[in-house]
Amino acid sequence: MNNSDDKLANRNRRSFLTRTLVAGGIAATAPLTSNALARPINSPDTASKAIEPFYGKHQAGIATPIQRNTYFMAFDVITTERAELIALLKAWTDAAAEMTQGPAHMDKNADPEQAPKEMGATLGLPNSRLTITFGFGPTLFEKDGQDRFGLASKRPAALADLPRFNGDQLIPERTGGDISIQACADDAQVVEYALRRMVSLMNGAAQIRWAQTGFTAGYKPNETPRNQMGFKDGTINVPTKDPAAMHQFVWAGNEGPDWMRDGSYMVIRPIRIALEHWDKMKLAFQEQTVGRHKLSGAPLGKHHEFDKLDLEATDKDGNYLIPENSHVRLSAPESNDGAQILRRAFNFDNGVAQIAERWPPWHQSVTFDAGLLFQCYQRDPRTGFTKMFEKMAKFDMLNQFTTHIGSGLFACPPGAQPGEFIGQKLFS
Repeated sequence: MNNSDDKLANRNRRSFLTRTLVAGGIAATAPLTSNALARPINSPDTASKAIEPFYGKHQAGIATPIQRNTYFMAFDVITTERAELIALLKAWTDAAAEMTQGPAHMDKNADPEQAPKEMGATLGLPNSRLTITFGFGPTLFEKDGQDRFGLASKRPAALADLPRFNGDQLIPERTGGDISIQACADDAQVVEYALRRMVSLMNGAAQIRWAQTGFTAGYKPNETPRNQMGFKDGTINVPTKDPAAMHQFVWAGNEGPDWMRDGSYMVIRPIRIALEHWDKMKLAFQEQTVGRHKLSGAPLGKHHEFDKLDLEATDKDGNYLIPENSHVRLSAPESNDGAQILRRAFNFDNGVAQIAERWPPWHQSVTFDAGLLFQCYQRDPRTGFTKMFEKMAKFDMLNQFTTHIGSGLFACPPGAQPGEFIGQKLFS
């Protein structure tokens, strides 16, 4: 760390301690909104498009307009047989293609003495733009020094383990996984059923490692939704309808293995937010922390949400209008050599949990177990999420209210074609 970093760190530390507000079990580090409250990639006017294609060049659920609900699940593969793993992927692919292509139907002639193939939870419901997205974690390629499935040599360099960031409080039971499956739809019951169906197909080849549900706020067409902290969440993002931008920042190219070309790398991290503490903060402090006006979403010193960030603007005393350690400044592409990620995050609320404060007087209390299911896609996490978050983990003012409690890194291969299973080229 250079001298300027030391000064900034000391200034942040003094600011942090003088505010005596932070519950440490809840307050560590995290980007509540990566990429400067990234612009949403959806609007409700797409809701009438009830079916999202499963087969294609890219997996659905990445550039797809974001849905209202999600169910993310990470699995450990417990079989040691390559053939059983392939059979599982085939079964999962067939089920995903079936569920995403239309509403559920029950066979009227089903044998009443057998468990029905169709469980019935979504009978009569449209599939609500259901997408199912698959990812492969680092441990699928090698685990505990063992190449279980002959895949170690095919692990992409971009699938490098994430470093441990300042303030991480990762729970092992909510971290990692050999394979991930994420269902997203505009109906919570549809996504819940999709994961139940996937679990029913495991047949002893895999087991659940961890899971998290999530939701997005309701909003009007072309209007940015607000997050649980009350700020518009999604103002800057990689434009999904710009092929050049998606190729530059999101889709994997020929720099890696052929089986990952046109796929993407996903980072997912549940972030608990100290909502009770945040709600007690003065409005001015909240806006300085984020770097935007709460009502309009405009950058500080501007009037409209989508006004360009002016990181050089100062007040009459020469202080930056957008503070040096604000979330917006630290996550902006201009502060990260142009790095960008495709942010696709959801809120979560797991009820309540007992939390122990990390700062005096170290109280224990029951509080909201809620926050952000942060998720982003990029061409290479080393030049995307990791590059951006290493700085944010040290200096972001939002770290006073947020704690990373889990983490996952997954290589999401390109989309499958009819007759193929997801990730087929990896096994060829």
